[in-house]
Amino acid sequence: MAGSAHVRGPMSAVLTTLGTMGAIIALGWLLGSRRTLGEHAPAVLARVVFTVATPCLLFVTVAHADLRLLLSRSALTTAISTAVVALIAIAVLRGLWRRPAAEVTVGTLAASYVNAGNLGLPLAVYLLGDAVAVVPTLLFQLLILAPVAFAVLDARSSPGDETAGLEGLAPDGVEARRGRLPLTRIAWGVIVRTARNPIIVGTVSGLVVTALPWTLPEELYSPFSLVGAAAAPLALVTFGMSLAVPRLTRERAPRRDLALAVALRNLVGPVLAWLVGTLLGLTGQALLAVVAMAALPTAQNVLVYAMQYGRGQALARDAGLATTILAAPALLVITALLG
Repeated sequence: MAGSAHVRGPMSAVLTTLGTMGAIIALGWLLGSRRTLGEHAPAVLARVVFTVATPCLLFVTVAHADLRLLLSRSALTTAISTAVVALIAIAVLRGLWRRPAAEVTVGTLAASYVNAGNLGLPLAVYLLGDAVAVVPTLLFQLLILAPVAFAVLDARSSPGDETAGLEGLAPDGVEARRGRLPLTRIAWGVIVRTARNPIIVGTVSGLVVTALPWTLPEELYSPFSLVGAAAAPLALVTFGMSLAVPRLTRERAPRRDLALAVALRNLVGPVLAWLVGTLLGLTGQALLAVVAMAALPTAQNVLVYAMQYGRGQALARDAGLATTILAAPALLVITALLG
C-alpha cells in the first residue's frame, strides 16, 4: 500500500501538470484557429518567448544555481544519451539507407533535438518545480547539436538552393553560387549564429553572475524574474497556436525515416537516459528529471532549420507531430516507474 501511495502522488502530479499544460495548449489552439490575435501572432509570440521571456527566466535561474550544474552527473547523462541517439540515427540513415548528408542531418535532429523550450521549460517548472532541470538539455542542444548541424547543412548547400541559410556567410554571393563555402567562413558563421542566440546569451550571463565572488542584490533580479515568469505559459500558448496553422506542404515523410525518428525520440532516448543515469548513480528526482527531459518530443526548431535549408521538411514536421502525441503517455509511464 505504501508503494501504491508513493506512485499515486507523482502520478497525480504529472496528470495535473499535463492537464494544465494541455489546457493552455488548447487555449493557444483556439486562439490560433480563430485568429483572435491576428495572422502573425504565433510568430510574434514565439519571438517574444525566444528572445525575451526564456532568456530572462534562464538568466535568473542559472544565476541562482550551482556552477557544478555544468559538470554534474545529470548534464553528463544528457550529453551521453543524446549523443548516442544522434549516432544511431546517423548510422542508420547514412550507413544503412544511404540518405544524402543534409537529409541525414535533419533526420538526426528529428531524433535527438527535443522541444526543451516550448514543452521542456514548462515541464521543468510545473512538474519538477525547477527550471534549472532543462538547462543541461538546452545547453547541449544549443552549443553542440545545433552548431554541428548548421556546419553540415551550410557545407552541403547545393547549387539549387545554395543561398538557403547562408545569410551573413557570403556577402558577395560568389562562394554561394559555387554551391560550397570555405570551411573558415562556415565555421565563423556558426560561431556568430551561436553567440547571437538569446537563450545562450541569457544562460551564459547567468553563469557569469553566479561565478562572481560577491552576491548581487535580489532587487536587480526582479525585472528579469517578472518577465521570465511569462516564459512557460506563453511557450505553451505559442505551441498551441502553431498546431492550428495549416500544413505548409503536402509532402509525406519517408515511412522508415519517420519510424526511426519516432522510435529514437520516444523510446530509445528515455531508455538510454535511464540506463546512463542509473550507471552514473542518479536516483530519485534527479533521475526522473533527466529521463523526463529525454522523453520530450522533437523540437519545432527542427522544422525551422529544415525549411531554412530546404531539406527534410516533411520528416521534421511529421516527427514533431507524432512525437508530441506520444510524449504524454511516455511521461506518464516514466513518472509511474521513477516517481
